[in-house]
Amino acid sequence: MKIEIKVPSMGESVVEATIGTILKSSGSSVRVDEEILELETDKVNQVLYAPAAGRLDLTVKSGDVVKVGQTIGTVDAAAAGAVQAEKPKAEEPSPPPKPAPVATPTNLPPVRKKIDESLRESSPTPPEEKKEPSVIAPTGQETRKKMSKLRKIIAQRLVEVKNQTAMLTTFNEVDMSAVMQVREREQENFQKRHGIKLGFMSFFIKAAVGALQEYPDINGRIEGDEIVYNKQFDIGVAVGTEKGLMVPVIRGADRLTYAEIEKKLKEFAEKARSGTIAISDLQGGTFTITNGGVYGSLLSTPILNPPQSGILGMHNIVKRPVVVEDQIVIRPMMYLALSYDHRIVDGKESIGFLVHIKKNLEEPARLLLDL
Repeated sequence: MKIEIKVPSMGESVVEATIGTILKSSGSSVRVDEEILELETDKVNQVLYAPAAGRLDLTVKSGDVVKVGQTIGTVDAAAAGAVQAEKPKAEEPSPPPKPAPVATPTNLPPVRKKIDESLRESSPTPPEEKKEPSVIAPTGQETRKKMSKLRKIIAQRLVEVKNQTAMLTTFNEVDMSAVMQVREREQENFQKRHGIKLGFMSFFIKAAVGALQEYPDINGRIEGDEIVYNKQFDIGVAVGTEKGLMVPVIRGADRLTYAEIEKKLKEFAEKARSGTIAISDLQGGTFTITNGGVYGSLLSTPILNPPQSGILGMHNIVKRPVVVEDQIVIRPMMYLALSYDHRIVDGKESIGFLVHIKKNLEEPARLLLDL
């Protein structure tokens, strides 16, 4: 019996996907739930699994664009166990590489050859004295790789943000001493009670929620000639992966405890890096936080995640001399950056927003931390 393999539904806004890496070749035997291939969409890559054990027959190849619900192959369950993997043949020694051909008019592409011939005809210089311009890159100096669907969409949206919003960035700095002291003092007890470490991100999410409640424009978005104010606080957290940037959303962050936030962060990070994150995990955020500090960034300008109106950038914590009560002391400092859409957010609000976050982090008691 042959069981059809169909492109699954991947969210309301996703109607097509691109066949990415094919993990099992057509004609090979597969086990039930074994990975067959990757589907690339404009939001996330998704692995497709074998619905049964048997012989795999695919009707698509890498790079093909397919529709949701389309049949892209079958698994012949009757052939389960009958198909054996072919033994790999002994590798034959590869012949020595041939020298690269010299770029002469005889081996140039036809169009180039015609141009070259016309130049020789019109030039007073004899052909044997005329040197061919160096236009062909030396062998091995370039490599090419087709952009994935996800990477192309990311590039397209980044350009759209720059062209369609009035994006500005404001900066501030925060003394992380108080937060670091709380983490050090409560870390052991926190791990015993909740089975997870207390990180910095949960502090920033809670601080951002408090600031968003104070400055609701930054939690809004523009639709046509209207401003939509979000009453929920769904915070996206940017996660870098080998396949590109993903922004899973922590929903109802204002209602979650620090432990619940940390568990969500760990879950999303593992799913994003393993390629098992769902499209529903990436949709519907109202505000985004990105942490370039984990890669060593001291200061950067984060770019908006449309249609959101604000994104908070965290950076590396560096010990620097600062003045506290007329004394120069060494403190662990972090630069903060808020990029915002100036069409909806004024400079006064953006500055007030960052100052609010700064106060919440320098005085963690304001956050009513529930350990």
